[in-house]
Amino acid sequence: MKLVTFEDKLGTVHTGWLKGEGVVGMKKADPNLPNDMLSFIDDHERYFKIIKDNNLENVAPHYQLSEVKLLAPLTNPRSFRDYVAFEEHMLNASKTFGHTVSPEWYNIPIFYFTNHQAIFGPNDEIKRPEKETKFDIELELAVIIGKKGNDIQDENADDYIFGYTIFNDWTARAIQRQEMTVPLGPHKGKDFANAIGPCIVTKDEFEKYRCTISRETHPEHLQMPHTTDGRFDLKMTARINGETICEGNYKTVYWTFPQMIKRASENNVSLMPGDILGSGTVGWGSLIEKNFSVHRSLEPGDIVELEIENIGILKNTVV
Repeated sequence: MKLVTFEDKLGTVHTGWLKGEGVVGMKKADPNLPNDMLSFIDDHERYFKIIKDNNLENVAPHYQLSEVKLLAPLTNPRSFRDYVAFEEHMLNASKTFGHTVSPEWYNIPIFYFTNHQAIFGPNDEIKRPEKETKFDIELELAVIIGKKGNDIQDENADDYIFGYTIFNDWTARAIQRQEMTVPLGPHKGKDFANAIGPCIVTKDEFEKYRCTISRETHPEHLQMPHTTDGRFDLKMTARINGETICEGNYKTVYWTFPQMIKRASENNVSLMPGDILGSGTVGWGSLIEKNFSVHRSLEPGDIVELEIENIGILKNTVV
């Protein structure tokens, strides 16, 4: 299912799922279903049973997409971690910043906590930070956790995944460059806008894209572990004002979501339903990787579209 949060013409917020060119409202389909996404995720096994037992997936749409405004599918995540999981991006960005990649990057998946309250959705306007001169995008896949767990092993991590969405990790590179001179990670360069959407795709719909990558089939990733499950053959595309600036694929990820989940939950740390983990930027999925030579820094009026196969398009305008 492709789950959404949306606003109707009266300004009332609903949850539901996409069906063709329409949207099914959960409460309209069955009054026993919740009207907010976090509540649905918290008890999703019971709610999916209601949907299945009552054949609600075949309910006709209650709204046309043209009649509603899609919001961030999960407006209130409980936490938001973002990783740096693509080797190509790590190498490219580090080169631009004049850094070398630490050997530790190849030993553990690295993440930071971003602002889980600065959540934006499809078609929202994103305000460029004041005086920022290197405003950038980051094309990422994100996973939404579906149940509580700690010390989760990577072979069991799929049991804790609820679904996936697109994530644009909007970044103020000039601010970030200053912050990264101190080895504590990014802060103000990242915490003003996290856009996700347009929907959450439940994990069952990703199984047909599952693949295994090896060094033999992808020699360009010489440091990649010999074989690792948890990759998906998904096209990832970024466009600015209609111009394609990146065409990548999620299968090139070095650290997979099961490995990220294992790392995040180590040492008795609890992951909770509604937590989000970002994959980090796919190779060439940001302007910093070519030091803004492929496209100038983002300015007010620019329209950014991030597209990931089987999810859709996350579109935002810079103001």
